[in-house]
Amino acid sequence: MRMPFHSATEIMAALLRSARLLKFSPSGLLQTAVTRRNGAPLSRLYSGALGGRGTGVCPRQSSPSSGNVSSRVWPYAGACVRNYALATEKKDESGNAMRHSQALQFELALNKLDNSVRRTGRITKTHLLRIFYDTCRRGYPSGNQALLLLRSCGSLLPEVPLEERTELAHRVWEKLEKLGAQYDVSHYNALLKVYLQNEFKFSPTDFLATMEAANVQPNRVTYQRLIAAYCHNGDIEGASTILSFMKSKDLPITEAVFNSLVTGHARAGDVESAKNILTVMQGAGIEPGPDTYLSLLNAHAEKGDMDSLKQTMEAAESADCSLLDRDIMQVIHTLAKAGHQQHIPYMVECLRHERGFIPDAMNLCLSLITQSHDDIAFSILKKFPILQSESSDPDVFNLGNFFLRHCVTMDTSVEKMFMYCKELQESNLHTSPMDFTLFCALEANKIDMSLELMKLLKEQNSPIKPHYFWPILTQHLKVNNTAGVVEVMKAMQSLKVFPDTETLSNYVLPAFPDMDAAREALKDAGVSLESRMFVSFEARSLAAGNLAELYTMLSDTSCPTLDLSVFRSSLILGFIRSSDMENMVKITELLYNDERFSKKESKTSETVSYFLYNLINQMSEEEVQKQEDKLRTYFNELHAKNITISINIYRGMRNLLESYKVPQLIKHVLALVDLQEQASLSINGTGAENRQTNVNAEDTPFIVTLKKAMRTPDNKESLARTLELKLQHEKEMTPSCYAILISLCCRNNDAEEALNLKKEMSRMDPSAMLDSRKYIALVKTLTYNDRVDEAVDILTEMKEKEIVVDGGSVMSIFHLLNDSVPKGVATVRRLQETIFSLGLTAPSSKLCSPLVSAYLHSDDLSGALDAVIDARKLCQFVPPMHNLLVRMVEKGETDLLKKAMDFLSQVRGEMTMLFDLFFAFLQTGRYREARKIVETPGLRAKPLRLLWFAEKCIETKAMEALEHMVDLTDKLFDCDRDEMYSYILRLCKETNDWQKAEAMWTKMQEENVIPRERTLRILAEILKSNGQKVPFEVAESWFQEADVTPQVKEETTPRRAEDASPYWARVVAQSKKGEPQEAYKLLKEAIEKDVSLDATVFDQLIRSMLAKGCFEDAMEVKDIAKSRLPAFQLSEIATNLLIVTQSKKGHAEDALEQLKSMLQEKKVPSKLAITRLVQAMGSRGDATGIQEVQSLIKNLDMNLTLSTMVFINNTAIAHIKNGDLESAVDGLEAVFTSQDIQNPNMSFVLRKVLEDNDDKAWDKLSIMAERLANQFACYKPASQLFLQLLDFDKIEDAKFMLARCNAVAQQEDVLISYLSQKAQIPGQAGKIKTLLSLIPDFTGKDVLYSYLMKSHVVDGDLSSAKALQEHMQKEGIVMDELSLKRLAQLYRKEGETVPFTEPPESFKFYADLLKEKTSKAQESAEA
Repeated sequence: MRMPFHSATEIMAALLRSARLLKFSPSGLLQTAVTRRNGAPLSRLYSGALGGRGTGVCPRQSSPSSGNVSSRVWPYAGACVRNYALATEKKDESGNAMRHSQALQFELALNKLDNSVRRTGRITKTHLLRIFYDTCRRGYPSGNQALLLLRSCGSLLPEVPLEERTELAHRVWEKLEKLGAQYDVSHYNALLKVYLQNEFKFSPTDFLATMEAANVQPNRVTYQRLIAAYCHNGDIEGASTILSFMKSKDLPITEAVFNSLVTGHARAGDVESAKNILTVMQGAGIEPGPDTYLSLLNAHAEKGDMDSLKQTMEAAESADCSLLDRDIMQVIHTLAKAGHQQHIPYMVECLRHERGFIPDAMNLCLSLITQSHDDIAFSILKKFPILQSESSDPDVFNLGNFFLRHCVTMDTSVEKMFMYCKELQESNLHTSPMDFTLFCALEANKIDMSLELMKLLKEQNSPIKPHYFWPILTQHLKVNNTAGVVEVMKAMQSLKVFPDTETLSNYVLPAFPDMDAAREALKDAGVSLESRMFVSFEARSLAAGNLAELYTMLSDTSCPTLDLSVFRSSLILGFIRSSDMENMVKITELLYNDERFSKKESKTSETVSYFLYNLINQMSEEEVQKQEDKLRTYFNELHAKNITISINIYRGMRNLLESYKVPQLIKHVLALVDLQEQASLSINGTGAENRQTNVNAEDTPFIVTLKKAMRTPDNKESLARTLELKLQHEKEMTPSCYAILISLCCRNNDAEEALNLKKEMSRMDPSAMLDSRKYIALVKTLTYNDRVDEAVDILTEMKEKEIVVDGGSVMSIFHLLNDSVPKGVATVRRLQETIFSLGLTAPSSKLCSPLVSAYLHSDDLSGALDAVIDARKLCQFVPPMHNLLVRMVEKGETDLLKKAMDFLSQVRGEMTMLFDLFFAFLQTGRYREARKIVETPGLRAKPLRLLWFAEKCIETKAMEALEHMVDLTDKLFDCDRDEMYSYILRLCKETNDWQKAEAMWTKMQEENVIPRERTLRILAEILKSNGQKVPFEVAESWFQEADVTPQVKEETTPRRAEDASPYWARVVAQSKKGEPQEAYKLLKEAIEKDVSLDATVFDQLIRSMLAKGCFEDAMEVKDIAKSRLPAFQLSEIATNLLIVTQSKKGHAEDALEQLKSMLQEKKVPSKLAITRLVQAMGSRGDATGIQEVQSLIKNLDMNLTLSTMVFINNTAIAHIKNGDLESAVDGLEAVFTSQDIQNPNMSFVLRKVLEDNDDKAWDKLSIMAERLANQFACYKPASQLFLQLLDFDKIEDAKFMLARCNAVAQQEDVLISYLSQKAQIPGQAGKIKTLLSLIPDFTGKDVLYSYLMKSHVVDGDLSSAKALQEHMQKEGIVMDELSLKRLAQLYRKEGETVPFTEPPESFKFYADLLKEKTSKAQESAEA
């Protein structure tokens, strides 16, 4: 009988001590003074990154949970963080829309969180806060979102100090509570877990009182964690009181409770009692597990008792409790915190470097650094297995970045970091650790640290570039700290780093009120005002704002040589902004006549010609149209000054002016040309299309009669009726009629009549034949009636008549063989051998499996195993062996089982073999043996295999086996715990077992599993259907809300509702079809009839118009919407489309303003909108605009997953457009040398340069790429340059590139990425072949050939695919299953028989296999 809530809580409070009831506020509630019960640090009962004494980066759960990277720090969150956005129950329509929007945005954020936890076992505070702020901004936080955020405030944050984690948890709790989040017992349990992980001292009694005040009843998990809290403080008395209370309520005492008691006795100083807990457990029928031994190990580690620690490790091994690397790491962390560093080397040697070692070890290092044990963390870093690689490639060794970054975050002394960097570099473990450390310091805005690091780099003769100082200057600019800017300039001078034009223009000048103040300050800082850099900077500044002063400066004979490309973009901007035509003409004339402003190899006339072209090119269509009169005056003034341009420049300007729809200006430009205009021709081609028609044959009348007769429900009556009709219409019988009758006989199992009809058909027409399915049905009927010889004759006839066996017929053959199993091994074997020997279909694992079943049917296990081995030799695949293994286990056939395991391990790998054995043990109830299998070091979850066995259990209602599978996989690496529990809940729903479902909900809380929305819904449905209270919040489904929507519309519909419904529906339908003009006509009709339309209709039409490029029409509809609905605003999608359209049309300024207003309205810009805007600015040379967009995006509290390279590449293009090649090259070089971005890529820039035929820019970029490759061993730029040459069919240039930089051929990751892209695009097989011809000794030829095969399949080129297969066979390269699957598909598509055994699984299955092969390499790359 369940105890009433209030009485239970009152008894609990009385047992402990009286408590004040107060409104819950975690930050002020649960802190208590240090007493006997609240004195010692908290530690053990938490998983994840280390936080407390006796804890490790990836410890086992004290509750029955541990697991993969994600489970070790946030149990199985890696697979459980996708669909947690549950909305609170609000009945208003706007609330529903908000919740749907929130759910979508939250899901996107959680996908990133999911990836982070899966890869690294941790998340960053920045990422967590971004999700938190986004949730708060959107409102309507669900209980599940609150649960996720709370649980993330513990050991998932190894880089955050313990106190700060707890403060964050309190902040999340209080804020979400204010926003209306409903808290249940799972939230309080999550908060308890966070307290334990963060060693937060709190009063358990006050915690219980707070739950009572909130009318929330504690459950078993609550009491377990309160016991853990007392035990962590060494308070056995308090723990015993709660333990007695649990017993009085008949709550089960689990292994987790005993583990806490081990810790509690040890913390109380009674180690002997801690050891005796193991005996008590055995007396209670609970075998001590790895978690128990780990608790005892941590107790010995805290005391520094190495002898007892070693003895306990030996005892654990002898008890078959294997200690994993993450357990050893927890002991290492305990030793470090307890000050017993001298014992750590011994424990480090115990590490086995099993799967998942690297992320575990990284989290251990991060926690140690957070708690000021960076020296120990560094010693562990040097033990990373990847550091022992013998490769000579320096790029392999850029490891330890996470270590250096966190040292910077934690303000480790510069001297220490210098020592670490020096050791890393001297040991060839990192190519440029000091550079990376400096980057981290700059990124973290640690100015003093950055300057100290720069001084050390300078002492090592490393180059210090001006852009290194940009982050520091930016910080001073934000707060208008002019003095700080001057100090930075002085520091630059002391390091002999001279500011370039970019630095002066963007980071120095804005700090001063005017140019004079800037000159004075820079002069005081020691910057030379006569330097070329400063003159360039001054020219740029004046060009954009004061043409008169610019002319004065340039016309001064003392002005040094200054290339126009330095300030061309600014001069164009000045022309657009200024009305000072007189000085603009003077400046142009000066440029035309003075050689100081032209490059040595260029004529002054060419300089001005290109300037005029760029002037038109960088102006948008709208700007040219607005300033048409101004341009006309300008061109006429230039003509009066005898300034001329070349014919090629004229053609370019003419084309631009025509596209801008200002042809009137062309004649004024033509006046500047001293040659006659040349006409151009254009040729238009036409084509025709051919159409084919299909002719369908009609059935004969007698066939129709037969088919009607076959519709009788009684098959025997139907057969009798059709045979009677046959006798009456003997002369009208055709092969089609016979086929129908034979099929009907087979359905009635009348073998004799079917065979007679077959003979009659052959006599009537010897060439007549059945289709493959009817032949197989006939064979099946004959076999069932023990007429195997005649069945074999029918199969032979199929071969003689060349009957095509398609995919459906192959399945029929499988059913034929499978249904023949009761007939015995001989029958199945004869049919199988006949089918394979005649070549009716290729052998496969599925077709070979009935023979195995036949042996099992006859209880011949040895014969069944031999049949499996023979099938492997026959078709290269293994038939399903689960039933065979189960029978072997049941009968105790250990020798046969060992033989089967050796065979499976050899042909399918050890991991697959272990899962086969695991499932066999589960099905036969050998759970102890199953546990030993699943605890094999290095084993990781296989989701598809686990799903297969779960489905099998659900189908057979095998709850015991399914429950044990879920329990035993709690520590399995990469196991999705929510998915596992959902299997049990599905079976609970099938069996209507609400008690089991409720127990699973409690176990999920013990494991800290965060459920998906789907899982919660299943559980809620089970409880509701049985009249039980649902203990958590569940959102309404969309189909539930659909019932409410019509009622809402009826109440809010305007007076013309009878007209509105069809019009709005038709407008929206036409818009979604992509026919905005038709939708526009309907809209006008609706307006003429005064039909009221809501904002959604207008918005949908605007989106459709913008998607089609109808910008003007879209704006007209927007104006109509505004006039009818004053509060009308474009939706996020429509606004993003508007930005894209404006950017494409060259209205970058308007697009930028639209972006700003969008951000002010708290709308989220799309990745595409930002990209198109930045590209538009890059194409017109507006580097400043790009920087402004980037700053806007950086300040957003949201994640657009937008690559930084979008801004960097387009900034480089802007510089190139302006002729400032030096700035373009410097910016790109900084990216590749600073390690700022993990995968920098300048292919976009290279492609644009090649498209524009800009040889000068190409030469500059080529020199940069070769310099980075030869001097810094940075091969990505050279590789990207090589691939762009390949893409543009510049084969000779590509060959020269390879000759100059051989290492490009070794950049396998870059080349394979290129192959992957090309293989997906039709017509690109030639590119792959060219790559192979240029690099004949390509190391990954098997990968290259697989992509080439994919390319052939995409092209539908069967002949080339066949040739490739033959070529691979000659070279001895085995084609992977995915390629074979693709080739088989191509054969069938072309109507040819597949000449080999097609892999039986799906495309996704084999794709996942290939991905799995690279998982280890990806894990290693994280370090």
